[in-house]
Amino acid sequence: MHSETIYDPLRRKEVAATPEEQVRQWFIGVLLQGAGVPAHLMMSEAPLQLGAKKWRADILVYDRSGNPLAVVECKRPDVDIDAEVAAQAMRYNQVLNVRWLFLTNGNRTLVFRRNGDSFISYSELPKYEEMLCQQ
Repeated sequence: MHSETIYDPLRRKEVAATPEEQVRQWFIGVLLQGAGVPAHLMMSEAPLQLGAKKWRADILVYDRSGNPLAVVECKRPDVDIDAEVAAQAMRYNQVLNVRWLFLTNGNRTLVFRRNGDSFISYSELPKYEEMLCQQ
């Protein structure tokens, strides 16, 4: 059990500083400072339901109307960002219908943008305003 904690500004509380949580908190910082996403338009550990199965998205980013805009899947640094991780994010997308998917383990971050019914690789993390504009 982790005795160390890390503050989650989205949940407004201290949470166990597991390796995955550290990646999640780092990426929340990237979204806040780097992409300019307003904190009140993000949620960590967002509950979802697909059929009878309950899931939690690591981070959800919402547009200004409160609709899901991006889903972030975070993994521990020692977990490869591979097809299995992408498939997990795509499962969430069946419920969320987002425009953006971000997959990260803290060492490697992949960005995908919706293009019709599929997602295409995007070269860099977009700013929040760009996320809103891309259709």
